[in-house]
Amino acid sequence: MIKRTRFHIYISFLAFNLIFAQFSSVDVKIDDRLLRSNEKQKIINLHSDIKRFYINSTWDDNYNDLDINIYVQIIFEGVTEKGSESIYNCQALFSNGGELRYFDKSVQFIYNSGTNLYYDPVLFEPLTGILAFYGHLILAGEIDTYEFNGGNSSFEVSRDIALRGSASDYKKGWGSRISLVDNLNRNIGLRKARLAWYIAMDLYKDENINPLLEELNIMLDGIEQSYRDIGRDNHTQYFLKIHSNQIAKILKKLGQEELLIDMIELDPDRIEIYRSALEKISK
Repeated sequence: MIKRTRFHIYISFLAFNLIFAQFSSVDVKIDDRLLRSNEKQKIINLHSDIKRFYINSTWDDNYNDLDINIYVQIIFEGVTEKGSESIYNCQALFSNGGELRYFDKSVQFIYNSGTNLYYDPVLFEPLTGILAFYGHLILAGEIDTYEFNGGNSSFEVSRDIALRGSASDYKKGWGSRISLVDNLNRNIGLRKARLAWYIAMDLYKDENINPLLEELNIMLDGIEQSYRDIGRDNHTQYFLKIHSNQIAKILKKLGQEELLIDMIELDPDRIEIYRSALEKISK
């Protein structure tokens, strides 16, 4: 198999029914302190079931070598009994360990220990629906760092899941998730900035200076576009928070005073990081 880089994307057209382990590392944390003892027993296998779901599910067969890390934290708040069903009410965090980080305060699902978690694109099920929704959001964000708007198809899958969730008997929170995926998808400036940043990081490692400066300028243009299009949204701010130290370090090493001044204007919450880099250039 040909190894992909951010400069050359090689797509393998493989059989649809193969399993692609795009999530190579799955870290699951369960906080069940608010549950009663008998309720805790019922979810004892949830941890391992979620790990198997992410590792064994089919995701995007065109991007089968990404080796993504995913972190899932589920905080149980209580259980609602509805007929013969126990509905678990939770908060949840889904992350790739980097700037892709989604916190959800309104997670609701049913869970039967001993059954294999399987995402059905036709029959909506609240637990696998929420896992697949955020799995595809993270997959979309990862693919976007290899190809401009490459995550479109995964965003569409997430949106379809959210639409079916909002029409189901377990509709709590799905309206907000539709808004989330729509906002992420239309934040073209951030998507442009993220791609440029990861290309820039590869160029930095190779000490390829002129193309590196071009990509850093594209990144700044993307952040500015994001602000123009949708304002200072949380996802753009979190991207800057995660990478601000590295951005400042690279711009300082390249002696890019003007770009550091631009970063002060674009990212005033971390002004001291960029000012410190500027001072070191001028000394």
